[in-house]
Amino acid sequence: MTSSRAKKSKPEKPSVPRSKKIPSGIKDAKIPLNNEMEINPRTKQLLKERARALAEEQIDKDEKLEYIEVVEFVLSWEHYGMDSSFIREVHPLKEFTPVPCTPDFVVGISNIRGQILSIIDIKKFFGLPEKGLTDLNRVIIVETPRMELGILADRINGIRRIRIQDLQSQLPTLTGIRADYLRGVTGDRMVVLDVEKILNDSKIIIHEEVDV
Repeated sequence: MTSSRAKKSKPEKPSVPRSKKIPSGIKDAKIPLNNEMEINPRTKQLLKERARALAEEQIDKDEKLEYIEVVEFVLSWEHYGMDSSFIREVHPLKEFTPVPCTPDFVVGISNIRGQILSIIDIKKFFGLPEKGLTDLNRVIIVETPRMELGILADRINGIRRIRIQDLQSQLPTLTGIRADYLRGVTGDRMVVLDVEKILNDSKIIIHEEVDV
């Protein structure tokens, strides 16, 4: 009679969790990780929330008013720009009526589409020297909730989008224009005006009331 020796089953080795591949973004999270450590669910959730918050913050920054759209125009051979959101329309200046007892920057009043508007020359408003005769054949109608008037222009160059970050502070050659009236100056020396501050200036408001 032959005896058979029973085979002993080998003990199973304890399973070792496989280490997960760590995304590069997690490394920046300053959480100590290594190949022997598995990220627990709570840490995963925190990292996801943090990544989502950072992404939304970047999108929010990109969607903010990083650019402004301006209407570029020429007056006395100098280039100016105004935020298009304040501009209602550009109209040919066919005729105007001078108004007595007004400062020299108030050119007069004009009937534009049945509406009587004051027309101003911003060069004179800023007290800048004249540079010879110009055409002055365009009126840019600007408006805010409190004010509406026309600004003279020789020529309209068109619409431009410019980065707010690229606007420079006031240049030495523009000392005649108070910094309060400026949003900045572009690299090609276009002067971007702050329309809202100009229209809220007490000198314009007072004389607009006189015109009425």
